[in-house]
Parts: sequence; structure tokens; C-alpha cells
Amino acid sequence: MKKIAFTLALAAALPAFAQTKWDLPSGYGTNTFQVQNLQWFAEEVDKSTKGKLKIQVHANASLFKANEIKRAVQSSQTAIGEFILSSAGNEHPVFGIDSIPFLATSYAESKKLDELSRPYLEKTLKDQGLKLLYTVPWPPQGLYTLKPVATMADFKGTKMRAYNPATSRIAEYVGAQPVTIQLAELPQGLATGVVQNFLTSSASGIDSKLYEHVKYFYDVNAWLPRNAVIVNQKAFEGLDKATQDAVLKAAGDAGARGWKLSEQKDAEYMKELAAKGMTVDTSSEGLKKELKIIGGRMTVEWMKTAGDDGKTIIEAFRK
Repeated sequence: MKKIAFTLALAAALPAFAQTKWDLPSGYGTNTFQVQNLQWFAEEVDKSTKGKLKIQVHANASLFKANEIKRAVQSSQTAIGEFILSSAGNEHPVFGIDSIPFLATSYAESKKLDELSRPYLEKTLKDQGLKLLYTVPWPPQGLYTLKPVATMADFKGTKMRAYNPATSRIAEYVGAQPVTIQLAELPQGLATGVVQNFLTSSASGIDSKLYEHVKYFYDVNAWLPRNAVIVNQKAFEGLDKATQDAVLKAAGDAGARGWKLSEQKDAEYMKELAAKGMTVDTSSEGLKKELKIIGGRMTVEWMKTAGDDGKTIIEAFRK
């Protein structure tokens, strides 16, 4: 009887030993469509693996700060994570390609750029011990300001938020002081005068309640930055084949879902910004023209840094 009881207890305990748990940190809030899509991905993995792999999403930079997540996955502090690709632009040019102003300004163009640059992105991540699971763009970057502006010269001497090398470079071009600050800290930065203007999406304006601090939004469609979900290569290889396949299937579905959701949400967010009392300028032709000039210069700069691979991607994109 004791032997039977022991065998039954051991059998009951086996699934627990077989289960793998991963923590998935994100620097964004639980109310953002990006994190909601992460949660959907985690639930799909749970269902398709019948609980064999459980992924716990940690939003609001609660596990790691946004700019620490990529390094945390590389160093095996966590198995999986989400980060905005352009934040790593100083590591390798391919991370910053989607933040070249006015290179890809629509969802169709952004998707084309994503597909053309993906082999180079995957290789770069692989060399760092990482595997790309999927990417999802934020809505096009708009210009938020405390005061109305007519030209880029109006930003001279102001404090402009920078979250990647591209936004720092734009600040330098217009004579503004770049201030590095993460999205989660932006409302406080605005309230204390640390930042006076910045480029970010319509989604961020609503999700972070930026409309409470700034009243002018210029829909310049500068670029569509992408978030990437990455996994530590060794952690991925530690899964059995069936679980690996389930993760890749859920990742592909989450990527497709996220791209559609981003475009759908952008239209909703734009209406909501106006409803919240912001002055929304959808023409902004003067600002767009000046930004395009800056974008042309930054494209040349990026290609010089990226070398032959960069030239190949840009030439294919422009065909």
C-alpha cells in the first residue's frame, strides 16, 4: 500500500518538475497594446504547451528598466524579454534602421523595411546569443510640444526628450538639448520641466496620459519604431522540440496580431488625443518638410555606419 501511495505521489509530482517558467519583462504599462499582446502571446504558449511552458509578463519596468532588458536576456538574468529596437542603435546600425526619419512612414513601408532588414537583425541577435521571436511597431511618431511651433527652429534652446540615438541626433540638428528619459518617467519629466517637447506615438500620448502635460500634437509620421521580443538562445534550445515549435507558432501569430492592432489603435488614439483637449495638427507640412531634410541627412549617416549591408537594405527598400 505504501509503495502504491508513493508511486501515485511521484506521478502527481512529475508535471511540476517538467514545467518551465520564464519571466518576460517589458518597460511598458499593462494598458498598452504592446503589453496586452505580450500577455496574449504568453497565454497562447501556455495553452499550446498544455502548461509545460509558462511565461509571466512583468510590465511597467517592474523587473528591469526598459534600457536594461536586452542585456538581461543576453546575460541569462531572464530568459525572454521585450525591448524597443532603436534603443540599441549604438550597438549595431541594424537596430536603428526603423528610426531614420522619413525613411518608412506608413505601416506598409514599415513592414517592407522590417522584412528586408530581418535577416540582418536575426544574424546580429544570434551573434549576441539571442533569438528574435517577433516584432511589432508602435504607431507613427508624432511631435508633442508645450507650445505651438511652426518650424524646427522653434526648438532651438529647448529640452527635447531622447530615447534612442536617432532622437538625440534630431535634437542636435534642431539646436535642442537632448534629455534621455524613458517613457515611464516622461510624465514626471514634463511636470518638472525636465522636458519640453518630444517625438513619440499617439499610443504613448494616451497610455501615459501625456495630454495632461502637453497640448499640441503634430502628426508628422516621422517613423514607426518597432518593439522586439527576444529569447536567450540557450534557454530556447533547452526546450524540447514540441515546445520550441509552439513558441515559434505563438510568436508568429502574436507578431501578425500586433501589426494589425497597432494600425487599428492609431486611428482610435488620434481621435482620443483631440477628445482629451489636445490641438491635433494633421497637416504639419512645414515641419514635415524640414524633418524630411534631416531624415535625408540621417539616412546617409546611417548608411555610412552600416556599410555594405546597410546600402543593400536601403537600395532594396527604395525599389
